[in-house]
Amino acid sequence: MDGHSTSLRGRLACHCLLVEANNTLVLIDTGFGLRDVADPRSRLSRFFLTLLSPDFREEFTAIRQIAALGYDPRDVRHIVLTHLDFDHAGGLDDFPHARVHMMSKEREVAEAQRTMLDRMRYRPQQWSRRDQWVIYPALSGERWYDFECVRELQGVPPEILLVPLVGHTLGHAGVAVERTGGSWVLQAGDAYFYHAEMDVERPRCTPGLRFYQWMMEQDRPARLHNQQRLRDLKRKHAKAVRIVSSHDVVEFEGTVHRASGALPARPVRA
Repeated sequence: MDGHSTSLRGRLACHCLLVEANNTLVLIDTGFGLRDVADPRSRLSRFFLTLLSPDFREEFTAIRQIAALGYDPRDVRHIVLTHLDFDHAGGLDDFPHARVHMMSKEREVAEAQRTMLDRMRYRPQQWSRRDQWVIYPALSGERWYDFECVRELQGVPPEILLVPLVGHTLGHAGVAVERTGGSWVLQAGDAYFYHAEMDVERPRCTPGLRFYQWMMEQDRPARLHNQQRLRDLKRKHAKAVRIVSSHDVVEFEGTVHRASGALPARPVRA
C-alpha cells in the first residue's frame, strides 16, 4: 500500500497547508474536522470508514493545530480547496467565517450527487456554509510555468494560485504558494498518491494505491496526463517548485521535518 507496511493497510497522511500572509491566514484543504471526529458515522460513509479506518483525534484537526501554533483560528479568512472529497473538506464547518475557494466544476459535480461513489465521497453534511463558497471556471486564467488557466483568487494574496489538475475529480486543482525568496510549493492534492509517481525517470506506484486511484478517478486520461505534466515541472524546475501531494507520508515528513504523528505542527520557514 504505502511502500513500507507489510500488511494490506498502510499509512496515509492528510497534508494541509497553513499560509500566513498579509495579516491573514489561508488554509489549503482542511482535512477532517471536529464534527467528523465527534460523530464520524453521521458525517462519512460506512464504506470509507471501513476501508480507510481514519485516526480520529481532535488534536489532529486543523483548527486545533492552528491554535497550538499560537494563531487565532478566527484569522483563517480563506480556505482554498484542491477538491471537495470528505478527507479534504471535513473541517469547513470549523471555520464558518472563511471564504472557500474551489473550481466551479468541483461544486457542480459534488452537489449533483449523480453516482453512488459521488454520494460516498462528497458529504453535504460537511458543508454548512455554502453561501461562503467562491467558484472559478476552468477555462480562464493566466499561465504559470507550463500550466494554463491558473487563477488568482478573490481577496487572497496573489502569492497563492489555483492550478487546474483535473482527473481525480472533474474539478480537482493544485494550489501553488510562493514563498519568501521566490520559490514555490505546489500542493498537488490527489493528483498522485505515492512519491515515486513523481520520479522523472521511472515513475511507479504501489499496487494498493494504484488500485485506489483507479477506483476514485473521474477522468483517467486527464489524471495520467496531469501526472506527466507534474513530472515535467519537476524535471525542468525542481529548484524553483517543490511538489507535494496530500497523502504520501514520506513527502509529508520530508517537508515538515517531523514524524507524521508528532504534534503540534511547527512552521516551516525554509
